Amino acid sequence: MFRGNLYKKTQGKIARQITFFAAAIIFFVAAVRIVGEPWIAGLFVGAEYTIGGLVLAIGLWISFRLVNLSRFADFLIAVEAEMNKVSWPTKQELIRSSIVVIFIIFFMATLLFVFDIVWEKLFSILKVKS
Repeated sequence: MFRGNLYKKTQGKIARQITFFAAAIIFFVAAVRIVGEPWIAGLFVGAEYTIGGLVLAIGLWISFRLVNLSRFADFLIAVEAEMNKVSWPTKQELIRSSIVVIFIIFFMATLLFVFDIVWEKLFSILKVKS
């Protein structure tokens, strides 16, 4: 846990960098939240900044070590290898598919709305109470 070297540093760079930054953002948010806590400020002068800075520094180190643990790094390397095999759509395919999905969503919402009104009218005619 206290080593500073990189595990298979040339493999899985993108997946590891994204994972590192995601974990670092979590620790950064935690450090910012600690700085804003009034009860921590009462511990000693500058306590919120000291503790917040420690949380951030330890969190960055944990994030760095996380992406360099052999099992987790191998997993991220495999994830990036699989993502490279994905056949991504072109911009036109993406636009067409998005239009189809949005149209189907609005069509289904309208259809369900009409069914709801029809059943409500039918039940009110039959005097069925909910």
